[in-house]
Amino acid sequence: VLTAPGADTFLFIMAAEFATEDRIATLMPWSPAGPTLTLTANRAQVLNIDTFGHETVLIPLGPALDAAIIQSLADPTADLASPLRGPFRTLRTPPTNLHHAAIKLCKLARLLPAAIVGTLEGGVKGAEAWAGAQNLLAATVDDVAGYDIRTAQRLSQVASSRVPLEYAENARIIAFRPEDGGTEHFAILIGDPSRSEPVLTRVHSECFTGDLLASLKCDCGDQLRGAIQQISAVGHGVLLYLAQEGRGIGLINKLRAYQLQDQGFDTVEANLRLGFASDERIFLPAATMLRLLGFGTVRLMTNNPDKVAGLERWGVTVHERVAHAFPANDHNAFYLSTKAKKSGHLL
Repeated sequence: VLTAPGADTFLFIMAAEFATEDRIATLMPWSPAGPTLTLTANRAQVLNIDTFGHETVLIPLGPALDAAIIQSLADPTADLASPLRGPFRTLRTPPTNLHHAAIKLCKLARLLPAAIVGTLEGGVKGAEAWAGAQNLLAATVDDVAGYDIRTAQRLSQVASSRVPLEYAENARIIAFRPEDGGTEHFAILIGDPSRSEPVLTRVHSECFTGDLLASLKCDCGDQLRGAIQQISAVGHGVLLYLAQEGRGIGLINKLRAYQLQDQGFDTVEANLRLGFASDERIFLPAATMLRLLGFGTVRLMTNNPDKVAGLERWGVTVHERVAHAFPANDHNAFYLSTKAKKSGHLL
């Protein structure tokens, strides 16, 4: 259940990918006006659904929208198998901040960004009472909308240990997490870098398939191990390992994106078809970790100008961008080409 201070209505929410006929039947009587399917504009455009210029699109549920169709509208992996759907009527009424927060909540849960929502009358206290009666959790728009920034600002160091690595025996791993628990990020500190000079830094988003399994579909594993080797060769520096799998969409959604890539879509198109932005990351966690470690100026190992801007936005001075490219292979050449052409990577 989502509420907003001062609002006289609230929303109940269910992630669209969990829709079943029984669950929909339970939800239908709750909302006098009837529930709606809420999609991002990116997903709606793929489905040729009119967005009316809104970031979030509302589609009234009706007899034609059964659970299977709802799931197919949320999940694009079967788009090519069932292309003839619709047309679907969308509401011209602008979505509220509650609807935007419903999508954000799905993203935070690493689910597809699509939700079944229903509007009920009542303020915050009424919403909390109703949620309690239905055994549901209640949150405010502010809780959801500011979650990423709030948790990144509240990171604190919770553990530190010497961990000799294959390419850096003088490495130390430092763990960070928000003060009240949550997503964990890590710093690999190599040597004893000076706090008064620009520190050689790599900001690396976790990649289970590339980092651990040595997947050939991306260059993440090469970038991770290469950064450790380069920092070790210099003698000191830091690698920040961020829990931002799949450019911030999570591992399962990344695998869905891979499925779309197997159908012929590139890495950017795949994210958009899923309903996400091409890159969902923020780099405030990295900036906070650097500040806690005592670093204010970096020599940043990256090919991504957005990463430079992302750190500078949060107060880190990027003294120099250090190129960090590796040879392509038969499996990731198109991926790297797409990053250069569509995402502006300097490759």
